[in-house]
Amino acid sequence: MEPQNHGRAKRFYTLAEALELITASDEESRHSSEPDSATSCSSCSTSVRSRPEALPIAGWKTEEEPDSLPSLPHFLPKRRPGVQPPLSEKVDSPSPSDLFKIYLDQAAIKNLCANTNKNAAKNIAASKNFKWADVTVPEMYQYIGLTLYMSTLKLPKMRDFWRTDSIFHVEYPRKVMSRERFLTIAGNMHISDPADDVINDGKKGTDDYDCLYRIRPLYDSLHVACKAVYHPRQELSVDERMVATKARIALKQYIKNKPTKCGIKLFVLSDTTGYTVDFNIYTGRSTMATGKGLSFDAVMSLINKSYLGSGYHIYCDNFYTSPALFLHLHHLGFGACGTYRDARIGIPKTKINGPLLFIKWMDTREVSVCSTLHTAFSGDTVKRMCKVGRKYAAVEVPVPAAVKDYNSYMGGVDLSDQLNGSYSSWRKSRKWYLTVLHHFIDIAMTNTLLLRKELCGKLEQQSMTYQGFLEQLSEELCLVPSQVLGSQHHIPVAIVEGASGSKKATAGCSRCKLCRKCTPFMCEACEVPLCVIVDRNCHKLYHSSTGGTEQ
Repeated sequence: MEPQNHGRAKRFYTLAEALELITASDEESRHSSEPDSATSCSSCSTSVRSRPEALPIAGWKTEEEPDSLPSLPHFLPKRRPGVQPPLSEKVDSPSPSDLFKIYLDQAAIKNLCANTNKNAAKNIAASKNFKWADVTVPEMYQYIGLTLYMSTLKLPKMRDFWRTDSIFHVEYPRKVMSRERFLTIAGNMHISDPADDVINDGKKGTDDYDCLYRIRPLYDSLHVACKAVYHPRQELSVDERMVATKARIALKQYIKNKPTKCGIKLFVLSDTTGYTVDFNIYTGRSTMATGKGLSFDAVMSLINKSYLGSGYHIYCDNFYTSPALFLHLHHLGFGACGTYRDARIGIPKTKINGPLLFIKWMDTREVSVCSTLHTAFSGDTVKRMCKVGRKYAAVEVPVPAAVKDYNSYMGGVDLSDQLNGSYSSWRKSRKWYLTVLHHFIDIAMTNTLLLRKELCGKLEQQSMTYQGFLEQLSEELCLVPSQVLGSQHHIPVAIVEGASGSKKATAGCSRCKLCRKCTPFMCEACEVPLCVIVDRNCHKLYHSSTGGTEQ
C-alpha cells in the first residue's frame, strides 16, 4: 500500500517516477555552460538525441523510449564500388605481377632507377669504393622481387640468402642477382633526385620546405594508383598506422598504446576488405591549419567528396570522434559512427544535438558511442556469458545497433595492418626514406592481393593463398622461373666458352674459390670459379659435405 502523504515530501517512488526525476531538467539549478549529466541506470543501453521536434528534456533516455533516425543521403558513389575498368572487364584474371605494376608502374620505377643511379654517381665522386653499373627497370623489379622473396622466407641476416655453407642455404637468390649487386643497389637506393634534395634542405625553416621530399615522387604516384583501380564500398574506417623506425627525424612519433610504439605515423582510410584507399603521413600540427584540431583535420584530409561521392559511412575511434567532425561530415553527405571520450568538447553539451546520437552501453565496461547513422536501439542482441543460478550460460543481451556496426566495420585498417605485417618486406635501415619505401611496397603488395582476390571471385575462379600469391609474384618479378632450379646441376663448365688457340687455357681465368689459384672453369649452377684438374679437384671438394666457404 502506498503510504499516506500528509503534506510531507513523498518518500517512495516507482521506477518510472524516479527516472523522470533523475532526467528532469531544472534550468534554474544548473549552469548553462556545464554539460548535461549522464546518469546510469539498470538498462543495457541509454541514449540521448535531442532534436527540435523532441521533448525539451536534456538527459539520458532508456532504449525503450522512441527515437527517430536522422535524414541520411542516398548512397551515391562517383563510380561503381569495386575493381574499375578495364580490369573489371577482363575475361581472365591478370597475373600478380601485372597487377603489382599498376601500383609501382614503369614510370615510377624508371624514376627510381634514375635517382638511384644519380645517388651512386654522387657516392663514387665522394670516394666511396664500390663497383657500379647503372640499374635498369627490369633489374629494379628483380630487386623488389627478391625483397618479397625474403619477406616470405625469413633468415637471420640478409647475407644468409647467398651462403652455401649453411644447412639453411637456398639457391634461388643467386640465380636472380649476386649478393654484392643486391647490397650495392640497396646501399645506393634513392627515391628523389639527390641534387634537388640539397636545394630542399636549404629551405629548412621556411614554408617552402618539404619534409617528405625524399619520398615525394613515389608517395604521389602510389596515392593516385590506389584510387584509380578500385573504388571503396560504403563502410569506411579511419585509423592511424605506425611504420617502425628509430631514425633521428622530426617525423618520428611515440604512441604508448600501439604495438609499434615508435615510428612514422600514417592516417589511413580503408574499407572493410582491408584495401588501403588513401593514406597521409603525419608531418606535424603546423601543417594542419583549420583550427579545429588534429583529429578533425586528419579525417577530412582523407575524405574527398569529389572522389568518393556521398552517402558513405565513416567509422573511427575515440581519438577522432567529435561533434564538430560528425556534424561537418553530415553536412557533406556522410554518415559517421565512433566511440567517444566524455571529456571531448560538446559531448553532449546542449539540449539540441541535431543529428548526433550519444549512446552509453554497459558491457564488461562502459562503452560510449556517437552516431549519425543509427537509432538508439533496434532490437539487436549479442551473446554474453552470464551467471544464471549457480551456472554460467550464454544469454542474449540487448546491444545498440551503433555498437554492433562499429565492431563489424571499424577493423578495416587493422585488417590492412595485419596483411602488411604477415609478409612485410620491411627491414632495419638508418635511412628513414628506405623504411617508408618498403612500406610502400607492402601497401602495393597487399592491395594487389585484395584486387586479385576480388577479380577471381567475380570470374568465379579459385583464389590463391597469401603465400602462394607471394611466391608467384616474387617469381614473376625476378624473371627466374622456379623450374630452373630443378634443371640445374653442379657441372664444371668453361667460364668463357668458344675460346680458341692459345687462349683456351687462359680465357676468363678467375681465382678458384677454394685454392685461390687461377682456373678457367666454374660450376654451372653456382657460378663459382673452381679448379678441375688431375691433382686438384676443387669442384668436387667444394660440393662435398665439408666444402663451400662462401659467406
